[in-house]
Amino acid sequence: MLSNPRLRYGLILGAGFLSLVFLLSALVHRVLSLGFSSRIKASETWYRGQKLEHFAWQPPRDERLVITGKKLPSPEDLGTTTLTTQPIRVNRAAFVVLARNKDLYELLESVREMEDRFNHKYGYPWIFLNNEPFTEEFKERTSQFTSGECSYGLIDPSEWPTGNSMPENINVTLATERISAMGQKPIPYGGSITYRKMCRYQSMFFWRHPLLDDIKWYWRVEPSVKYYCDLDFDPFRFMKENKKKYGFVLSLYEYPDTIATLWETTKAFLIKHPEHLAQPNLIPFISYDNGLNYNQCHFWSNFEIGDLSLWRSQTYLDYVEFLDNAGGFFYERWGDAPVHSIAASLFLHPDELHFFDNIGYFHAPFHVCPVGGPTRNCACDEKEPLNFEFHAYSCTPHFKRVQSTVFRPAPPPPAPKAPETTDASANVIIVTETQTTD
Repeated sequence: MLSNPRLRYGLILGAGFLSLVFLLSALVHRVLSLGFSSRIKASETWYRGQKLEHFAWQPPRDERLVITGKKLPSPEDLGTTTLTTQPIRVNRAAFVVLARNKDLYELLESVREMEDRFNHKYGYPWIFLNNEPFTEEFKERTSQFTSGECSYGLIDPSEWPTGNSMPENINVTLATERISAMGQKPIPYGGSITYRKMCRYQSMFFWRHPLLDDIKWYWRVEPSVKYYCDLDFDPFRFMKENKKKYGFVLSLYEYPDTIATLWETTKAFLIKHPEHLAQPNLIPFISYDNGLNYNQCHFWSNFEIGDLSLWRSQTYLDYVEFLDNAGGFFYERWGDAPVHSIAASLFLHPDELHFFDNIGYFHAPFHVCPVGGPTRNCACDEKEPLNFEFHAYSCTPHFKRVQSTVFRPAPPPPAPKAPETTDASANVIIVTETQTTD
């Protein structure tokens, strides 16, 4: 058959035509890919172990339905395809993680715990931040463990100075001497410059990263933590519907040497800006003597659920700028936990803070186990001596006493009296109490 010239020429022409089609297809694909790559930002988004390009499918932010099966149904298939309703997510909510590449496998434990105990039902997104570029392994592995999309961001060097450098307002010689001296004491991270940069970043900058521009509600997650109980509610929705702005599970006392001048600096700020102090407030939680001294009580910030409007407020921005100018993040070792705790206690209404007594949590060396945990499949013993809520070093019982005392419903108005027995001063007191508890 190949001896037929027409057939032979036809085959040659056909092969040439197919080759031309393949070449044109490859050229078009290359041009398109270059066009997209020129617009790729420093941040990346991954989903289930796959990097999402600009033209790739991405799960919607407020996904309401989950399709069981491996393919989306056509309209004619809807009669036989199973649809399951997914709980409605809170818009603009995400998990926020500050991690290094070497933290990968400790972080995977935390992500798996969170997904198994809660997020597999909601698919909230994850935002990972690092002062160095994330490795491809880190991005691939973490995105394989999550039910929501993952975004990865690089921290600006102006917010996290590289190497051993420090902010321009810091006397490096003095700071180095003090860091070295604290490193000789039994204080966690006392001699670490990196830890101080982390505390400063968490205190001043994390919410300013472009990946959080569209985020209002955040849940902070760290490597090597455990969530002991199934969550049968959505903490994001609880915070939103109950008008809470800061939530915690652990509170304890800070090492005094790390914050030697933090409270004096804070009082100097309040003298300069008395208008920023909320009325009422939670000063009785952080001070046993009506604000004269700081009692070192703080919320452990490795677990935080909050409204970013708190940190974005002009009040808080003025406060942390004042602290940063004082230099205590480096001259001492001011942690983001006491900074956040003092700010929340001073600048929020007492009812805007919430203790999550129904979330089981572990961060070495402490854990909390909710009472009645077996009903939520809690993998912890609520009676164990290390249940930190009832530990002598815990500030949580004090917080609950103070919050219930400072914030209480206004007393009912007194019964009407005859004009001749009306006490004007009593009316003044009643009005004052009502104004305070609104």
